[in-house]
This record gives sequence, structure tokens and C-alpha cells, in this order.
Amino acid sequence: MKIAQVVPLYEAVPPRLYGGTERVAAHLTDALVHLGHEVTLFASAEAETRAALVPVRDQAIRLDPAPLKSDLAAHLAMLAEVRRRAGEFDVIHFHTDMLHFPMFEDVAERTITTLHGRLDLKDLPEVYRRWTAYPLVSVSDEQRKPLPCANWIGTVHHGTPAEQYAFHLRSEGYLAFLGRVSPEKRPDRAIEIARGCGKRLKMAAKVDAADRRYWSEVIEPMIRAEPLVEFIGEIGDTGKSAFLSDPGSDGAAVLAEGEMTGHRHAIYDRVTMFRDDSLAHDIPNGLYVGHIRVDEPCARIQHDEHDAVTLPKGTYRVRRQRELEPKDARIVAD
Repeated sequence: MKIAQVVPLYEAVPPRLYGGTERVAAHLTDALVHLGHEVTLFASAEAETRAALVPVRDQAIRLDPAPLKSDLAAHLAMLAEVRRRAGEFDVIHFHTDMLHFPMFEDVAERTITTLHGRLDLKDLPEVYRRWTAYPLVSVSDEQRKPLPCANWIGTVHHGTPAEQYAFHLRSEGYLAFLGRVSPEKRPDRAIEIARGCGKRLKMAAKVDAADRRYWSEVIEPMIRAEPLVEFIGEIGDTGKSAFLSDPGSDGAAVLAEGEMTGHRHAIYDRVTMFRDDSLAHDIPNGLYVGHIRVDEPCARIQHDEHDAVTLPKGTYRVRRQRELEPKDARIVAD
């Protein structure tokens, strides 16, 4: 079949850093080529694809340093080019929400529109009542619920090449949050979970301009107040496998890492880590790490430069120390 893939222009295909829709579309496009279809990809010029590329913008919008740019103008120009060539394709697969609806009504039966985002917005029902001829694909059955009467023809869950990420059967390392800092992604819940179970949390996420206030007023203060949380920022595909598999984890429960050397205080035996602020009311703010419960006869705390310390069976509080300076005291990682 001759298939056109029409993707948003916000990120490269695949994205250099964060980007969900464009990444899924990149994998799908290459898979269709592998299956023997003749695929044409409409995207920004830096796309890396097995398909025939039609570059409709010199680079993706979000990372374009130009101070003045119009995402609407860029997408309309792309859709005009798709419209001009519509007769060349058996199927035109849109990943651009509903932006193309007014332009392709006469060929709607030869299109598929995958809706990648949330559908509980106030103005959407009227759009999908007005344009009923377009076959729609959801990425989950749950996603459909706000628009039950839309022209759904199927659900296709997101896929990714299995070889892209290394699988690890078991890890006792850090918790990971990967994605975007926004209210609907609930990074606040990730921080609360890490605090509740007393485990480290690493957050690899982007902060959009639209979410800057949420970041500065809600999430950034939570991160500053929680020593267990480390904010890394955006990462690309090359760093995700290592980030998600925690290759540095050796089955140890890490209590702290040295500020300068990275040396760890870690427990190499099975213990339960948890956090209960009611049991730490006498510990100054910001110094409480959590509790450790040793259920076996004993457990070992090992530092990279010192001998192990044995903890008998019982429950222990873990807190950070303060390093005194002439005029102040500061929290140290150890």
C-alpha cells in the first residue's frame, strides 16, 4: 500500500529529547516500511526515517531558536502539501489531532486519524459531532470515554522496538519519573510515593513554557524540600535505557551518596525502607531520610571506603547530618 504519515512539527522524528507522538509515529513508519509498504513521511527536515521524507519545515518547532515562529502557519503549510498530493496515497494517516478535518472531507474514507492526547477538553465534542466521517483510532479504551459517540474504529496501543531498551528482571535501585512536568502527568504523586517508601527518585522530564508556573510554584519546591529526589531534566532515547534500568544498581538499598566522591552508604541485605514523618518530629526539617526495618537477623551498611557496619534486627531512623561552618550549618549528602 501507499501510505502517508502526517506528524506534528513540534519535535523531530524521532525526537531528540522529549516527544511522545513523534516518537510513536517514527516507530510506526519504519515498521510499515519493513513490512513492505511504500510510506511517505511528512515531517521536519531533520527526521531520520526509512520512509520517503517530505520535509515541510527546516527544523522542528520547539527546539528552533528563532524567537518568532508560528506553529499554526507551519502545520497549515504542511497540510496544504499533503492535500496537493492526496491522490498519490491509498491511506493518509494523520497524527495532528483535528487540524486537518476541514481540508480532507472529500477523502475522509481514505484517512485514519490517531488521537494521541487527552480528549476531555470543553470544545472537542462539537468538533467530533461536526466531522463524523473521519475514522478515528484511540491509543487506549480509557482515552475514548469523553467522546463515546465519536467515529472510533479501533484502539492501537503504542509500541516501541524491543531492542531499544535493555530489560532487567529485578532492580532495587531508584524510582524513575520519565516524561513531562505538567499537572496531568502527576510528578507530585511520584515525589509523594518516593517519600512514602523512602526510596530515591530521579526525574528526567521537560518543563514546557505553559507549565512553568506549575513547576515553580508546585514541583520545584517539593524537589527542594525532599533530599531523596534528583531532577535531571530532559533526556533522549540514547539515555533512556540506562536511566530506566539503573545499571549502577547492584541490589543495594542506597541511603546516601557523597557530595564530592559519589561514594555510597548502602545496605546489601533485604530490608524494608519506609517513611513516617510522625516518627521523626524531633528531626529538623530537611534532614529526615526515612526508616529502615531489618527483618532478618542482621543487615550490613557498607561504605565504599570503610568496613561494613552490622545492624541487628529492628527498626532504624535514617537522617542526614549537618556540617557546621563559621556562620551557618548546611546539609551534607552523607
